[in-house]
Amino acid sequence: MAAEVSIRPIRTRRELKRFVKVPFRLHRDHPQWVAPLVFERMEFLNRKKNPWFEHGEAEFFIAERDGEPVGRITAQVDERWDEFQGGRDGMFGFFETVDDREVAEALLGAAEGWLRDRGRQRVLGPMDFTTNDEVGMLIEGFELRPMILQPWHPPFYRELVEGLGYAKAIDLLMWHLELGELEEGGSFHDFIHQAAEQAETEHGVVVRGISKRDLDAELARQMDVYNEAWGDNWGFIPITDAERRSHIRSMKPILDERWMMAAEKDGEVIGGAVTLPDINQVLVRMDGRMLPFGWLRFLLGRRKIDRVRVFALGVKPDYQHLGVAAALYVRHLENASPDGVPAGEMGWILETNEPMNRAMEGMGGSVVKRYRIYERSL
Repeated sequence: MAAEVSIRPIRTRRELKRFVKVPFRLHRDHPQWVAPLVFERMEFLNRKKNPWFEHGEAEFFIAERDGEPVGRITAQVDERWDEFQGGRDGMFGFFETVDDREVAEALLGAAEGWLRDRGRQRVLGPMDFTTNDEVGMLIEGFELRPMILQPWHPPFYRELVEGLGYAKAIDLLMWHLELGELEEGGSFHDFIHQAAEQAETEHGVVVRGISKRDLDAELARQMDVYNEAWGDNWGFIPITDAERRSHIRSMKPILDERWMMAAEKDGEVIGGAVTLPDINQVLVRMDGRMLPFGWLRFLLGRRKIDRVRVFALGVKPDYQHLGVAAALYVRHLENASPDGVPAGEMGWILETNEPMNRAMEGMGGSVVKRYRIYERSL
């Protein structure tokens, strides 16, 4: 008979590191799993350093059996979610577990109890911590290695969570795109090329690169686009200035000027894209450590990256009829050809976002991963 499962909250930095290392113990032997950088996860979960904690509150729980970690979870509430999404929702995140219903039930039960104590009426998750961070549970695409800022979960997670009464709230899609065919008649439908040309010749839209020399100001303008373009999306919460600066600090080492672009009309930034080299191709060989040789592997390995993830691409609502998005798509093809980047992924895209999903089809894309956000009444 298995020993009893114990659940306890995290209180010290040493315990927090144990929390961060749980998936290392659970997934180390899975070839698809990519270890995150431990120091980055410690920073992200630090209540004094992550600006999400300026408007959010969270508790971290770890599950143990016979003194060994067998799972983890967070429970959180977010003032900005209440402000922009309404209701009395709480969230769970950072969910990891062994294949054991008792462990999963104990973890989710601890999160639910914490949320009930704070008057929450519904729980959503997983969210780590918001839809601007890693979000959703992988339910399709288990055989593929996750790209940058994508979680990987084994198939039994879905079975455990759904078996405990959680139902689908919404799915998020990752689309695979071939980027090596620039000419018309390639993977991109002709109407994409035509719309891109019209954006430039008829509407005066100019797509330009973004320089790291003025990165903070440039990405501030991109965040304005992001907050406007995604404003009506399910679960969207506008990013704060403090969160923007934090994201810039964490992503600056991997940002590539060739893959950041702004679309302007009459001097106004009306759209843009931030596309990230898939640094997971390097991290998979680093086992979560930068020392003693991690930096060298990072610096040498990033030169060999041949995949990108379109992390954010959007256009302000008043300009979405001008073909701006098409111009940004075509710029990705132009950048891919000389760089030898044959393919990438775009997402997450909500399953309910018909315009974007039809655009992905028009570019010859295919859905390769599906992430699910679950809900349950409390």
